[in-house]
Amino acid sequence: MAKVSGICDSRFAAVKDLLQSRIDADEELGASLVVNINGENVVDIWGGYADTAKTKPWEENTITNVWSSSKTVLSLAALLLIDRGLLDPFEKVSKYWPEFGVNGKEDIEVRHLLSHSSGVSGWEGPITVQDVCDIPTSTARLAAQTPWWTPGTASGYHSLTMGHLLGELILRITGKSIAQFVADELAGPLNADFQFGVPSSEYHRVAEIIPPQAPPADWKPEAPTDAAGIDMTSVFAKTLLNPIMDANIANQDFWRSAVVPAANGNTNARGIARLLSFISCNGTVGDTKLLDPKTVDLIFNQQTLGPDLVITAKARFGVGYGLNNPGPGGAGYWVPEGKICFWGGWGGSMAIMDVGRGVTISYMMNKMGNAGLGSGLAKGYVWEVYRALGVEIPGEEDEVKA
Repeated sequence: MAKVSGICDSRFAAVKDLLQSRIDADEELGASLVVNINGENVVDIWGGYADTAKTKPWEENTITNVWSSSKTVLSLAALLLIDRGLLDPFEKVSKYWPEFGVNGKEDIEVRHLLSHSSGVSGWEGPITVQDVCDIPTSTARLAAQTPWWTPGTASGYHSLTMGHLLGELILRITGKSIAQFVADELAGPLNADFQFGVPSSEYHRVAEIIPPQAPPADWKPEAPTDAAGIDMTSVFAKTLLNPIMDANIANQDFWRSAVVPAANGNTNARGIARLLSFISCNGTVGDTKLLDPKTVDLIFNQQTLGPDLVITAKARFGVGYGLNNPGPGGAGYWVPEGKICFWGGWGGSMAIMDVGRGVTISYMMNKMGNAGLGSGLAKGYVWEVYRALGVEIPGEEDEVKA
């Protein structure tokens, strides 16, 4: 039996017990979970296995592909440039990247890239996963195409393109790739175990990704459909089904060695919580100041609120992150009230930055559920944390399902 290891303040014993029970029940294969309060980890636990065969335990320094939880660090990198006065969120993208300002994209602002509202949520015309990994070529395609809706009027989740678009801005401004910039300016100086892609020398500590089970036969996506099924001309289909992603790619060398900034960050709960705690702590952790409080406040400048054209649920985006979104059915509706921003990854990983309470919660795992933003497992951990903090939980009466 795989036992949960690490540190856990007695207040949060129920969180540790919940992780243990889910590993015991095979609801989790391997996972790590951190609760950081005012810059200090009060929960830093891990357990389970790093492989399907259950021959490799999930250890303290095990990392895994965290899919779109990578975007939380991507956005932090952009905020760092904003904080330094090198990037203006209200400036046109074409100021920094002239080739982008064509074919209806002339007035797209940086904030539109950071709020999934630029209209460039996918690629026009067929593209393969291997093509996506060719950053220069696939990014040039985005620069040449026309937006799919009027920029700034609605969000449409930039599932893969957010990384290409912001990564190119960072490259134009700093001369560094997003992977190098994060290594030099964030992960390295802050001693955080996070990297885009992973070298072969580190494969030994990368947990195998277990794809989600196939959905039921009668399942239909919440997206525009016609009599034949999915409308392949919809923003939903053009974004999420081009290319069609198979989670097994995370276990393949070509994906591990590539840099796909919106989707192949490799880390664990401790690594990502270390970085994001600078948001929860209003820019400063201990003696280290990363951001001005005004930069953190910018996150909460609401950019869009309404049905997202890609994920279809009601979404509320600030600058770089989702914002808590009261009411059933919305993306993140189960996040408590307060000055909170968040995002998660395909399969269920989750990162929450509660600026009002100085709390960071991160949950990273390798067994994926059928979830795009916070699985029932993630909700359960988050709710146990907030119960321990005495915070009212929205929709607590609802059954939590994996």
